[in-house]
Amino acid sequence: MTKTAVVTGASSGIGAATARRLAAEGFHVVAAARRRDRLDKLAAEAGAAEGDGPGIAPVTLDVTDQASVDALAAAVPRCDVLVNNAGGAVGLDPVAEGDVADWQWMYDVNVLGSLRVTRALLPKLIASGDGVLVMLTSTAGLISYEGGGGYAAAKHAQTAMAETLRLELCGEPVRVVEIAPGMVKTEEFSLNRFGGDAERAEKVYAGVPDPLTADDIADAVAWCVTRPSHVNIDRMIIRPRAQAAQHKVHRVADA
Repeated sequence: MTKTAVVTGASSGIGAATARRLAAEGFHVVAAARRRDRLDKLAAEAGAAEGDGPGIAPVTLDVTDQASVDALAAAVPRCDVLVNNAGGAVGLDPVAEGDVADWQWMYDVNVLGSLRVTRALLPKLIASGDGVLVMLTSTAGLISYEGGGGYAAAKHAQTAMAETLRLELCGEPVRVVEIAPGMVKTEEFSLNRFGGDAERAEKVYAGVPDPLTADDIADAVAWCVTRPSHVNIDRMIIRPRAQAAQHKVHRVADA
C-alpha cells in the first residue's frame, strides 16, 4: 500500500523540494499550495501520481482560508504524513516599529495555518495507524534575534504547538517531529521578506559559504518520516557549518 504524504506550501522552496523527495521515496504526495500553475509544473517534472499511486498530486490550498483547508481534507481519503511547511517572514523591523499587518500575516500563515491543517487531517493521521506530523519551524522558534520579533514570535508558537501535540497525542499512533532549519537559501524566502527587493534579499547570504539548500531540509524530512514506527525524532536543528548561532555567521570577506 502506498502511503500518502500531504505537504503544504509545496509550490516553491522547501515545500517543493520535500514533495519531490517524498515522491522519490515512493509516497503518494499531495502537494498543496495557492499557486496551482507551479504545482502542476512540479508534478509534471517530478512525476504525476496515477490514482493513489506514487508521485505528486497537486491540490490548491490557502492555509489562511478554512473552507480551502476543509476542501483539502475532503479530497484526501487517507493521510500517513503531514508536513506543515507553509509559512514565511515579512519585514525586519524592530518591535517598536513593528507593522501589525505584517505580524498578523506571519501569525495567520505560520501558526493558524498549521493549526487549521493539523485539525483537519489529524483524524486521518490517527486512522492510518502510523502517522507522522512534521512541523517545519525555524531556529527563530528557539532563539530570538534583533529585527526578527514577529517571525520569531510566530515560530516560537509553532514550536509550542509541536511540543503540546506530542504530549496530547502520547499513546496515539502519531509521531510529532519538529524540524528547525537555520540559514537556508531558497529562491523566495528572503525576497518575500523584503517585498521583492532582490538586492536586500541577497545581502542576507552575502559571503556565506554554502548556506543550506531546500534539498538539505527535504532530505531531513524524508529521513525523519521513514524511521521505524517506534522511533520519534522530537526535534532536528539544522544549520550550515558557517552558522554557529543566529548572530554568529562566518562570511568570506571578498565574496
